[in-house]
Amino acid sequence: MFKKTAAIALSASLLLSISAYAPQPLLTVSAAQLQQKVERAQSLFNTEHYEYATNEQIHEKIKKIASSSDRVQLKTTGKTSTGKELYTVTISTDKNPEKAYSEFRKLSTKDPKKAQEYLKKNNVKAPILIHASIHGTEFVGADAALSLIERFAYEKDAETSAILKNFTLIFNVNANPDGRKEATRFNKNGIDLNRDFLTQSESETKAVVDQIVEWNPLVLLDLHGYVKQRGKSAHPGLILPGTPPHNPNYEYDLLHKWMIQQAEAMEKELVAQRNNYESELYTTMEGTHIPLRDSEAGWDDYPPIYTPMYNMLHGGYSYTLEAPTNDWDGVRWQIDAVNGALAFALQNKQKMQFDQLEIYNRGLSGVHPTHEKDFFPESYLIPVDERDPYAAHKAVQHLLKNDIEVSELKRSVSIQGKEYPKGTYHVSLRQAKAGLANSMLWEGEDISVKAPAMYDISAWNLPELWGFERTAVYENIHTPLSPVKKVKENGNVSGKGPYLIPNTSVGSVALVNKAIKAGAKVSRDSKGNFYVGSEFREQLKKLSKNVSLDIVTSAIPEDAVSVKNQKIAILRDGGLGKVQSHAGTRLALLQLGFEVTELHPRDVAQKGLNGYDIFIYSGSRSLLSYQLSEANKEFGLQNGAEYEAFKEQLKKFTAADGQFIAIGSGGSQAAEQLGLTDIKVTAGKSNSNGIVTVTNTNSLLSSGYKTSDAGFVFQPVWYSNTDGKEVAAYFENSDHFFTAGYWAEHSQAKGKPVIVKDNDRNVTLIGLEAGFRNHTEHLFRYLSNAIFTQ
Repeated sequence: MFKKTAAIALSASLLLSISAYAPQPLLTVSAAQLQQKVERAQSLFNTEHYEYATNEQIHEKIKKIASSSDRVQLKTTGKTSTGKELYTVTISTDKNPEKAYSEFRKLSTKDPKKAQEYLKKNNVKAPILIHASIHGTEFVGADAALSLIERFAYEKDAETSAILKNFTLIFNVNANPDGRKEATRFNKNGIDLNRDFLTQSESETKAVVDQIVEWNPLVLLDLHGYVKQRGKSAHPGLILPGTPPHNPNYEYDLLHKWMIQQAEAMEKELVAQRNNYESELYTTMEGTHIPLRDSEAGWDDYPPIYTPMYNMLHGGYSYTLEAPTNDWDGVRWQIDAVNGALAFALQNKQKMQFDQLEIYNRGLSGVHPTHEKDFFPESYLIPVDERDPYAAHKAVQHLLKNDIEVSELKRSVSIQGKEYPKGTYHVSLRQAKAGLANSMLWEGEDISVKAPAMYDISAWNLPELWGFERTAVYENIHTPLSPVKKVKENGNVSGKGPYLIPNTSVGSVALVNKAIKAGAKVSRDSKGNFYVGSEFREQLKKLSKNVSLDIVTSAIPEDAVSVKNQKIAILRDGGLGKVQSHAGTRLALLQLGFEVTELHPRDVAQKGLNGYDIFIYSGSRSLLSYQLSEANKEFGLQNGAEYEAFKEQLKKFTAADGQFIAIGSGGSQAAEQLGLTDIKVTAGKSNSNGIVTVTNTNSLLSSGYKTSDAGFVFQPVWYSNTDGKEVAAYFENSDHFFTAGYWAEHSQAKGKPVIVKDNDRNVTLIGLEAGFRNHTEHLFRYLSNAIFTQ
């Protein structure tokens, strides 16, 4: 256990250097101030306020430490979505810690048994990743990281020396600089980065994934806030491991036997240091909340979308540390918790390393003693759609980026009566990170009866949500295989035109939009496919290579109609209830190649929608409210008069042939509330979510999709009173239409409409989460279909 010394206390120099430059608290923020580039001083969502370090102060401090300590290396390991640099501080007594660890890192996943033998005779420094303030309003993590960096950069006491002899410490000092600058939970794109670790749509997430793949951290400590009290009194804060249901793709027995002990070691250190705190909340601490020990449900570790859960699939012991308060005591709490984790790791390092290697050994051997038989298939096959390989190629690139081994068939093979040609991708589950590979490719499960509630999403089937085919294979494939290191992009344009661009992927629609913006004449047929004139041949040749699309010559059907560039606005949710619900849809539209303008609800009320062709509502129904909390006021309407003005502006817009598109339950309920349609909207419970099977009609709104296809819902919604309306998709009329996730009452939606257009009123309701967090790429084309269908 660490004693009360200057080495572990928050250094006076750090406190002084931060408070000397700290901004004054800003407790009210106008809509105009949201557009300014100045750093906001505080978040209205926090009940406590302190003078935390700004981005500039953080960078200044770590540069100074790196220049004065031979233990510290400072690197830029990525950039934010706005181009700000992401800094990593590595602390080690090795001159080149990456190189020193690289050979053992390779051995650990190639031959874990041999690596275990090596450990018995050698001290291998284990990497520990401390990841701070991924949520921009959770300021204490970065300040705690600064103090810890200062300690390990300079101190020479026995405990510090022992830690540095056994570990390489890697700090992501400030994982979300844009969020910290604007005092918001999200990055500048509006994405919660701690929900992005399976899809990895954001540059900030990708930078952390690269680190995890490079290092395979033994321990990951994710510094968050704020959970003042959850459970027993005198137990402020929270430290994972989480409650059931647990993600079935990791080796629960090997991970959690250490994680519960390490969490309790952190708790023990917190209690031992309680006399160093200022407020009674901390000085009377008797423990903290550890969900796995203290709760039956409600803080699960099921979806691999969070930083710690993702790292667990790489075999690391991983924790969310939720500080109790947004103040200097919260900073100290994080420091003490990290010190407790380091002390435990020091005492148990070799055994913990051995079990991490055992996870890899189970993967390579295909022996998973705590899993049901055939939970893991032998392999997956991913065939390539020769017409449009975009989705399959993206999937394989993603797998490779995540340290998953992929090969391809050198000869065709017949599996379950189906022929898979040469070049089909093959993902063996006999590999070190089998759990990670299976998480990305399995079909998921219905866990509605496994828990009374879920903290977040409960299904993440990438093949269905990204739109590529995969087959689980439970037998050995007897054909030569060739390892894949990189996907080859090889799009081509053939013939003299005009050219057919199929409505088959995000890449193909993005290509259409590039052609439109470049001035090409584009038309669309009754099946939803696109045609570009022969004069655009050379531009198409260049553009097609980026999406691996083979574009062929085809006559333009007589029923094809001209497609024009649409001016699109989307209602902006700036962070209502700590969620930017429109952000994923906006990013989906950008990926599809559309230009999109975000409008605050007040902008719509005051200025209307003149000049726009499309208005999209993809957000909380509460954006219409003018009775919001102090923290939420800046995101919504100000009063009843503004609400009435908003309502009239929308009616005026649709009456003048403007198209209103509602996404999900919030948008659909808003359309009903505003009187834009007489379609009746019914919504399920807010925590229900998952993958569904939908039946698409021959409507242009569902063109490019199979009759029976996959969808995703989050707070499911369905429609009635649809006589005389154009129904483009239904929930499949089957007891098994809900295939994976958490939705206990799904039977009431069986066979009900889920995409409907009210042509008389220029309103389209899309009940599927077509742009959810920028993750559901297979569904993005429902958005483009709605935009192109006038």
